[in-house]
Order: sequence, then C-alpha cells, then structure tokens
Amino acid sequence: MSRTRLRACALATLLLGPVAALAQATAPAAEPRFSSGWRFEQRSGAAIYGALCAACHMSDGRGAKGAAAYPALQGNPKLAATPYLLHMVVNGNRAMPGFGSQLSDEQVAAVASHVRQRFGGLSEVDARVTPDEVRALRPAPAAAPAAAASAAAH
Repeated sequence: MSRTRLRACALATLLLGPVAALAQATAPAAEPRFSSGWRFEQRSGAAIYGALCAACHMSDGRGAKGAAAYPALQGNPKLAATPYLLHMVVNGNRAMPGFGSQLSDEQVAAVASHVRQRFGGLSEVDARVTPDEVRALRPAPAAAPAAAASAAAH
C-alpha cells in the first residue's frame, strides 16, 4: 500500500473515529468523545474502540469493504494470540496504521482486552491484557549516542 493511501486511512480513522463513537454512544459519559492533539484521551477499552477502531472495523466488529477491505474482528481466531493483536495495534501492518505513538500502554491494554472479550469470544479473565505485556512488545528506545560511547569505553 502506498504512503499516500496509508496516510489517507490514518486520517480517516482520526476524523471518522470520533463520529463513530458519537453514533454508537458506547462510551460512558465521563469519557471524552473527542481527543485533542495527536494522542487519544479515551481510557476505557470500549471508548477507545469507538473512537479509533469502529470507523474501519465497524461497531459490530464485522469489518467492511469499500474503498479498502477492513478485516472482521468478530470471531477472528487471531485475537486469541495476544502478541498478534498488540503488534497490530502498536505497529500496524500493511493498510492498518500503528497507533503506538498515540496510545499509552494502559490504553493499548484496555482496547486489546475489550476487543478480545467482545469479538474474540474470550472470558473477561482470559481476554485481559496488561500494560506490562504491551510494554514488553514495544521496541526498546535507542540508547543516546553519548551513553553508548561511554558504555563501549568501559
């Protein structure tokens, strides 16, 4: 997929996500419906899904076909593999943009837990993803050049 198309998908997600959240009204009243800046402010898995994921994967998780194909989450056996889902949310793959720079570890864990339980058929206990699991899958930050040179000298 071209960079232009990927950017268009990301922009559509950012612009249409909050609209889907309003239409669904799945978020508790205390959750912000819109986010300011480049990070999402929603905290619960349901609110994050409504603001970020439902625009492409639909509120019922059945996906969509149109300008692009958005895979169904409902009944998707890949949701049982926590690392797969976390990789997709944080890093993206092909047409799906990664949201790792826009979501905290806690937010990724919340939306992953929500998706696994609601669409993956897992119990609340089995669907639970922790922020530590997300943190472990994120790329390690690069060492500062001065720190790396100092470590190599010793």
